[in-house]
Amino acid sequence: MPLITIKDGEYTATIYKMIKDRRYGEAIHILSNELQKQLKSRAALSLLGYCYYHMQDYINAAECYEQLAQLHPEVEEYRLYYAQSLYRACAFPEAMKATFLLDNPNSHTKMIKLQAAIKYGEEDLSGAKSLVEQLPQDDPDYEVNLGCLLYKEGEFEEACKKFVTSMQVLGYRPDLSYNIALCYYSMKQYAPALKYIGDIIERGIREHPELSVGMTTEGIDVRSVGNTLVLHETALIEAFNLKAAIEYQLKNYDAAQEALTDMPPRSEEELDPVTLHNQALMNMDSKPTEGFEKLAFLLQQNPFPPVTFGNLLLLYCKYEYFDLAADVLAENAHLTYKFLSPYLYEFLDAMITCQTAPEEAFRKFDEIAGKLTEQLRKLTKQVQEARQNRDDEAVKKSVHEYDEALERYIPVLMAQAKIYWNRENYNMVEKIFRKSVEFCNEHDTWKLNVAHVLFMQENKYKEAIGFYEPTVKKHYDNILNVSAIVLANLCVSYIMTSQNEEAEELMRKIEKEEEQISYDDPDKKVFHLCIVNLVIGTLYCAKGNYDFGISRVIKSLEPYNKKLGRTRGSTRRCFLSLLENMAKQMIMLRDTVVQECIQFLEHCETIYGKNVPAIIEQPLEEDRLHIGRNTVTYESRLLKALVYEITGWDQ
Repeated sequence: MPLITIKDGEYTATIYKMIKDRRYGEAIHILSNELQKQLKSRAALSLLGYCYYHMQDYINAAECYEQLAQLHPEVEEYRLYYAQSLYRACAFPEAMKATFLLDNPNSHTKMIKLQAAIKYGEEDLSGAKSLVEQLPQDDPDYEVNLGCLLYKEGEFEEACKKFVTSMQVLGYRPDLSYNIALCYYSMKQYAPALKYIGDIIERGIREHPELSVGMTTEGIDVRSVGNTLVLHETALIEAFNLKAAIEYQLKNYDAAQEALTDMPPRSEEELDPVTLHNQALMNMDSKPTEGFEKLAFLLQQNPFPPVTFGNLLLLYCKYEYFDLAADVLAENAHLTYKFLSPYLYEFLDAMITCQTAPEEAFRKFDEIAGKLTEQLRKLTKQVQEARQNRDDEAVKKSVHEYDEALERYIPVLMAQAKIYWNRENYNMVEKIFRKSVEFCNEHDTWKLNVAHVLFMQENKYKEAIGFYEPTVKKHYDNILNVSAIVLANLCVSYIMTSQNEEAEELMRKIEKEEEQISYDDPDKKVFHLCIVNLVIGTLYCAKGNYDFGISRVIKSLEPYNKKLGRTRGSTRRCFLSLLENMAKQMIMLRDTVVQECIQFLEHCETIYGKNVPAIIEQPLEEDRLHIGRNTVTYESRLLKALVYEITGWDQ
């Protein structure tokens, strides 16, 4: 870390006080003005470089120390700080070149450590290892560096032992605590990882209240704390990002987002690449356009989080922007082998092929699935043999590998099934799922998708119940944790198999939990009961019972101010179906129901629908609807006019 190397008294006490108070930005402003008066002043340059370094503005810090090294070649520290700043700025070739200028024997150990760090940054692990082995084994950083190398090699357990040993020798250090947590995370041992993360956060709050941890989440407006070296040394940003990743893996999405807002506040331009990536990923459902922009921006930076490339491509495929995914792959062919595993590349290639050649895509998915099923069978045999030999470690390792292989297999299976699902060939989808039963029969995603395809066939409601019920019962005490469409489909299945009491009981349970949430948090919007009623209403409309169906649909949207926007598409389809059948004179609607429809549409038009979009447009859609036409008000006015025209009622 750079030190201040000028004599006391050369500058005013004001500058020193600013630095002592960590007001580096103010100090930089004054020093920059001073440099304009005194060209290449050693004192000003030294202090300026120090402030830039502590603000983590390593490019400007490197420029300052480069000038100092040229002006004062006799001062070895300037050359060292120059090399350090280049390394921190990820200018690895330039940093390595700068280390060769360090010829003082007293700097030899520092030079070796810095060169090892540069090789590590370049992912030259063998080069880094050979340099680390040149360090004295009693050097405090020797074990830490070996731990980092072991982690990169995937030896997470051994790496963790090295970090724990180092912390026992060196005492508590936030960076070591983070490294241990990261090892546990990589081993999918989330409980101990969260423990070490908790230690970092607790100490950060206690020792640095000025970093304003958690205040943004609590709604307190606080200024940016900046990217200071103090913030870096607390490892708080890394800890909160890792906590968010763990919660995201555990599907605690609200907790994941909270972890990101809990971290010390910084302005968007000050965010590090990992935080920017996590914000994009975890807010994708609510802010997809921003998410795509952030991920595309990160891809142009050096360096960027390694998972950025794969995640951007997967999200393009999820939102069916296959052309964009193909373009990104073509434009960044040099990143393919570095950041995409062979499995992920083959999967993405098959997904992109789906758009133009679904049969060819199915064949590609089948090849991937074949490799994975062979691997799953092999791992199943390994688990059985390890259990027979009572080798707990081997069992644990094989089960872990099996779970990872299964998580790769499930998306391939679902992508295959989706090709036939899009064609409404549900029998073929069911056959695809039946072929995978030996591996997937306990997997929640597989069970729910089997339930969906049975439900869609309209003559297998009883079988669908058998797959839906275990998921619902598993979360019965927190029923709103279950997807609304699962609850809706289960209720419909009960109704279609004359189990109306079970359907009513489930709906009462949902209503009770929603009422409790409304009491605890009146502003929170919940849609489970709304969607259940909407699906039931849609079912009755599809069966031709519009009197009951439309009334149910309208009732499902009460209160309109909370429920209107989320379910507008299904409501529209029911009304259009009703109007089409009335226009063809295939049905007659009771006057009271017509009056109910008109009253509902008037409420939507004049009171509740002015600021509610009628259609949620895709995030990257180029041709946008006119803002005045894409509202529930405009749509309701059109539907109401059709009702008057078809029924012959006077307005």
